[in-house]
Amino acid sequence: MPTFSTDEVARLAALARIDLTDAELTRLAAELEVIAHAVEKVSEIASADVPATSHPIPLVNVWREDVPVATLDRDEVLAQAPAAEDGRFAVPQILGEE
Repeated sequence: MPTFSTDEVARLAALARIDLTDAELTRLAAELEVIAHAVEKVSEIASADVPATSHPIPLVNVWREDVPVATLDRDEVLAQAPAAEDGRFAVPQILGEE
């Protein structure tokens, strides 16, 4: 099983520009070992006779006819809104920009 030293974790943290304490380096080294062990287990199970899959359940698109239908008039929709301005919904500003 691969082992990770705190020096290796510190090097990776420096490359990622993440400042870690000694306690965090020790904890992350142990966590990386657990992750590497899990990947190793999967590698042992993986076999050449098992086809690669992108999803465990086959997915199929369900298509329907593209039939035009009547829609609501824009003015009718905007009339139901609490506030409208210049043919659009007016909503409260959430960003500090105008």
